[in-house]
Amino acid sequence: MRMRAISRVSDGADFDMTADCLLCTSVTAQTTHGMEREMAEAVEAGAQIIELRLDFLANLNPARDLPKLVAACPVPAIVTFRPKWEGGHCEWPEDERLAVLAMAASMGVAFVDIELKAADKFFALRVRGRSPTKFIVSSHDFEKTLPTEELLGIATRGWEVGADVVKIANMAQDITEVRNVYDMIQAQEGKGPCIGLSMSECGQMSRILAPKFGSMLTFGALSQGKESAPGQPSLSSLAGMYRLGQQTRDTPVFGVIGNPVAHSRSPALHNAALAATSSEGCYVPLLVHHLEPFLRAFDMPTFQGYSVTIPHKEAALRCCKEVDPVAARIGAVNTLVRQPDGSLKGYNTDWLAAIEAIEQGLGGGEGALAGRRVVVLGAGGAGRALAFGALARGAASVVIANRSLDRAQALAEAVGCEAAALEEVAAGKVRGDVLANTTAVGMHPHDNASPVPAEALPAFSLVFDAVYTPLETVLLKEAAAAGCVVVSGLEMFVGQAAAQFKLFTGKEAPLDVMRQSVLDSIKEQ
Repeated sequence: MRMRAISRVSDGADFDMTADCLLCTSVTAQTTHGMEREMAEAVEAGAQIIELRLDFLANLNPARDLPKLVAACPVPAIVTFRPKWEGGHCEWPEDERLAVLAMAASMGVAFVDIELKAADKFFALRVRGRSPTKFIVSSHDFEKTLPTEELLGIATRGWEVGADVVKIANMAQDITEVRNVYDMIQAQEGKGPCIGLSMSECGQMSRILAPKFGSMLTFGALSQGKESAPGQPSLSSLAGMYRLGQQTRDTPVFGVIGNPVAHSRSPALHNAALAATSSEGCYVPLLVHHLEPFLRAFDMPTFQGYSVTIPHKEAALRCCKEVDPVAARIGAVNTLVRQPDGSLKGYNTDWLAAIEAIEQGLGGGEGALAGRRVVVLGAGGAGRALAFGALARGAASVVIANRSLDRAQALAEAVGCEAAALEEVAAGKVRGDVLANTTAVGMHPHDNASPVPAEALPAFSLVFDAVYTPLETVLLKEAAAAGCVVVSGLEMFVGQAAAQFKLFTGKEAPLDVMRQSVLDSIKEQ
């Protein structure tokens, strides 16, 4: 599927119902003037079709406002007057609401959206055949995702009542539920155009990969705060970073698996690298609560590789048929790559990237850690990788410090180093040459936190923070004030991603492009 340019069409005449996935936005201003302004912004940002959400208008006068809005719309329009009982704002009497939609159809707008629950009553108004308008019959569930069989039943009812397009949007409580929507869309092939969307951050993949899934269109928000439904990415990110117009059913999918994951700059970095190297693929954020069920749900050949972050790095090890020897020794995997037989192979690219960043901070390359004492905060996958790497590069000793001493002791025993409670570091009882934070403390949006107090930092000569959003964490600010050399997580992040990119694509990573994409995305935050 390829997105195409669409000339100005205010009505449904000659509208290509077999066209590729379209990029749509909903204009939701409270005045017609505001909607006209949003329409212009939307087209500038790449929208190819615009949904006029009449239920957002504060004082709608259909006879006055509808012709004005349709005439001002520079691309095909969907007219929607969503009732409160279907998640909208309209509280008009139903007969009056349906009359407004019938008026839009009589004007020949490209599409009118009518809710499945109201479709029989609407079509009884004999709106069909009076104009070239096409009818989207829609169903929304803002609480849950229905089982696939029930979604198929809703789609069937949509076709039966006279839909030209069936639209189903369900709230995803778990990313595995996106598979239900995907299967529903696939089953509509040959019946007619279908729009299938999973709402919420868990369902964001369905919006980003809409062309691959086979959806007729996907919705992007004009900007943050202007989303018309939960989980909408921005228009600009769909058209730009996610290269919606270049996706096909066969597009390879890569992504970052984590919880949380919204802060991740991996999509910006990897998609920029894919574009710079003319590589096929789309890299998406994947909010995953439980790793194994997700991997089972999307055990598909085109889902080719994943970056794995907090808290799934150790679980990822158990999901692999084969594990790289270094990753096996570390006991944590941050990269999963689909093999020719469909299985997943695990790698760890964290350790070398982190260690090289620290070694550069110490003023040297390999060997700069020799004879040094390294204190690692955190006993998760990243902590495992850094402890392993420090010992492998000649550190005299490594201490794992964690809130849970039992967990620190278990990791220390596995790696062959010391363990301490985090409180001991905070109290200045544990000292060393290098302090390395691998916890999520200080990560956006909790920017004001630090894993240890400022008073503990003079005990170290270098402080490294794996957190890279923000670039300058509270820990690093206080460490610099204490006279320590500071190393941000940016170089580790870029380094580990570059190694992943080569595993995903077989190509050398464009390091400068990757680094700049991260910096740009942080500035845009």
